This record gives sequence, structure tokens and C-alpha cells, in this order.
Amino acid sequence: MTTQTIETAAFTQPWEARTDVRITGVRAIVTAPEGIPLVVVRVDTSDEGLYGLGCATFTQRWRAVVSFVEDHLARLVIGRYPGDIEDLTRLARFSAYWREGPVGNNAISGLDQALWDIAGKRAGLPVHELLGGRVRAAADTYIHAGGADIEATLDQAEGFVAAGWRHVRLQVAQAGAGSYGAPRLDTVTDATAPYPRGWRVSEYLRRTPQLFEAARERLGEDVELLHDVHSRLDPKQAVTLARALEPYRLFFLEDVLPPEHWDALPQVRAASPVPIAVGELTTSMTDATRLVLDGGVDLIRSHVSMLGGLTPARKLAAAAELVGVRTAWHAPGDTSPIGAAANVALDVTSAAFGIQEGHVYHEAVHEVFPGTLRIENGWLRPNEAPGWGIEIDEIAAARFPAELSRHDEWAAQVRGLDGGLIAP
Repeated sequence: MTTQTIETAAFTQPWEARTDVRITGVRAIVTAPEGIPLVVVRVDTSDEGLYGLGCATFTQRWRAVVSFVEDHLARLVIGRYPGDIEDLTRLARFSAYWREGPVGNNAISGLDQALWDIAGKRAGLPVHELLGGRVRAAADTYIHAGGADIEATLDQAEGFVAAGWRHVRLQVAQAGAGSYGAPRLDTVTDATAPYPRGWRVSEYLRRTPQLFEAARERLGEDVELLHDVHSRLDPKQAVTLARALEPYRLFFLEDVLPPEHWDALPQVRAASPVPIAVGELTTSMTDATRLVLDGGVDLIRSHVSMLGGLTPARKLAAAAELVGVRTAWHAPGDTSPIGAAANVALDVTSAAFGIQEGHVYHEAVHEVFPGTLRIENGWLRPNEAPGWGIEIDEIAAARFPAELSRHDEWAAQVRGLDGGLIAP
């Protein structure tokens, strides 16, 4: 018996399937219509015209995800019945032995979400109905405002409020190379320092409350305000910032600690007068569930594809509901439209929903991904077509080839005045 025959026998359907439809192909499609590499997995079946799409976007290491999908994942599932979503994704997770992490979980997410898309198309139903149907009509979203100074940030925020958003995240630039969420100011922080363009936590802790004081004066009391620390503080600094922001009644304060210090989140949350949202750096459902169940967060912010897809994310949402934590799924421009559709399916079917991060896709994205959801007056509604209701035009996608992410270059410059690296 040849090796190929042994492999084929190992990966055959382990029980009798309800129908004879089988997976015939698994491949990754990479495109960058906004300049951000997006990875989508396509799963084909033996039924002509029946295929599914899933988000596997790990922008910073997209080539590794493509290799995982095409060199390792495909051989596990080709020939299998696509309705066994849980078994297929568990097989993909356990087969490498060393499991979890963003490369493997994004590849698995692409498979998982594509199988849910196929399930919806076979049933003639949108995915949210397969999850039990709606508990709300639409998902409220927040949008990002970030400027070179406070006035520019608030000008942008006013535009968003005028366009219908009720929740706005505010960020303002800081001198040096380390700004997050706002235009980079390539200015000298301290000409006498070993690293003159270094990031200073003291300036950040002083400037951020000034931003929100001005925001309340200009935007009023009815707009919900949010802020992202981006994992750069220690526990004492996080509490200091949270208490300084208390008068401005933030909807949430995001990612106050790096993952290395998440064990301190319950103490930070207990001392914080504003809600704490954490989780975009979780790379497994296990880590995300611990944040929820150990009392470290008010809102869980995980990136669904980093968890392994819709299947683990809906379990996480159920755990959050049981302990009064709300969801706020991570969804910047490095979430594909398929991933955004998965987020919204969770949002409208989960009682634990808190808020959804919003991203307004360029028209080029709508060309590549027909059916991409549009935010209207701050609201996101799922498609009613079977599956995700989103396709991919591979000819259009090929016009936007992906290059390596520029994140590496930025992260290498986020340093303190002494030159030491800071979590970006």
C-alpha cells in the first residue's frame, strides 16, 4: 500500500453521511483592494456550483496562512462531507499536535466559515438563521476618528456623528514614531535622547484625558466615546488612565494591558470606573474564554478568525452571555468582507452583543466582493441571501495583488526614548 493510499484511508469519511456531497477542493485567494492583504479560503464541493467562502486573514503573516491552507489543511478534508463542520475543524486543529496560534487558527477559520457558507446555501438560508435567528434587527457600530491634533480628531468625529454614528472611537497623534490610530507625526520627541523619536507614556497619559475633555465639550453628552490604548500600559498606568477618564463616561477603554499582563486584568477592571474591553490579541478560544470567565473584561474584543472561525466564536459569545460580558468583535480593515459578515451573524443572534467595530470599505472592495455589507447610519444588517450572501470576483481580485504587510516596519520603530521596543 502506497503512502498516498494510507493517507487517503486515514482521511476518509468516518461515518455514513446523509448525502453524497463531498469536498473536492480547498484553496486560498489573496487580494488587497485597500492595500491590506486579505485571505479568503474557497471550499469547492462535488455539487456543481456549490462552494463556500471563509475569512482567513492574518495580514501580517498571510503567506504562512496560505501555505497552511493549501499544503496541510486541504489534504485533511478533501473527500469529506461538508456538513460535519465541528468534526472537520477539530481535525484541522488537532492534526498539527501543537495547536492554537494565529496562523493555524486563521487557516481553520477560513475552512470553518466556508463550511457555514455551504451549509447556508444548501439550506437556502442565511447563516444567522442557522444560528437560531435574530434577537435584534441590526448591529450598532462604532467608527474611528484620529487626527494629528485634538481639533482634527474632533472635526472627523463630528463628521461621523453627522453621518449617523452614535459611537466614535477617538485617538490623537503623539510626537515621534509610536502614534496609534492617528496620523504619524515624524517629529522629534527629545533631541537629547538615544532614540529622539521615542514614545513617552507620560505624554500619552496627559494628552488622552485632554482629548476627551475637549470631546465632551464639543460633541455633547449623547455620543458614546471609546478609546484604544493598544496594549501599552502596565497595570498601575492603566488604572491611572481609567480614573482620569471617569468624568467623560467612556463606552469602553480598550486593550489597556499587553497579553503578557492579562493576569492583572481582574484587578484593573475592579479599580476602573470605565468599562474595560480586551481581546483582539487572543489567538485561541481558550485564552478568550479565560478573559471572560475570570472577570478580566466587560467586553470581549476577539478577532473571530484568530479564534478559528464562527464555530468557536459562537461558543465564546454563549460563555459571555452567562456571566454578563458583552461582545465587541474586532473588525478593522484587515477583516475581509466575509469575516465582517460572520461578525454580524454573531451580533444579531447573540444576547451578549455590546457593539460592533465598523469599517467603511472602499468601493474597490465592493467590486472584488459583491454583496459586501454597508454600514447605514451606523447600523450593520446581515444579508438575507443564503450563506453569507457574498461572492468573490477572482478576476477583479487579481488586479489587487498583495504585498508583505508594512506593520513590521512600523512596529520596529515603536520605541521609548531609550530605544527599547514598546508593544505596538
